[in-house]
Amino acid sequence: MEEHVFGGAAATAKEPARPVLQAMWRGFNGRCPHCGKGKLFYRFLKVADHCSECGEEFHHHRADDLPAYLVIVIVGHITVGGLLSLERVTNWSLWTHIAIWIPITIAMAVALINPIKGAVVGLQWALRMHGFGGEDKNELEKGYGDQ
Repeated sequence: MEEHVFGGAAATAKEPARPVLQAMWRGFNGRCPHCGKGKLFYRFLKVADHCSECGEEFHHHRADDLPAYLVIVIVGHITVGGLLSLERVTNWSLWTHIAIWIPITIAMAVALINPIKGAVVGLQWALRMHGFGGEDKNELEKGYGDQ
């Protein structure tokens, strides 16, 4: 018996459950969402083709622009909230705020992009999205053409 799960992938009752939060946490920490030991990235933002420990394949992930959008939302809320709060309680010039907030914004964005991308790849793995469910490659390509 087949049931449909988030992402359009079909999972059978025989397949073991993949804990979503654990997979995302492992990805957030730059580790393989399956075993938690191997490295997920081989360079900054470059996902490895497979796990060096358990052999899980990552080459078919499709994180695309979601990590960047999430980082923009997170950093934007923190930066704007901090800027407006500090502006309310201080009388600093515009240049002082620029000198403070632009480096903070850049540092937060660079610090968050890799962990957020890892969490997205972990989410895709846990939900068996984009080839992480062991589907036949021809079936996946046929399914994308129907859209």
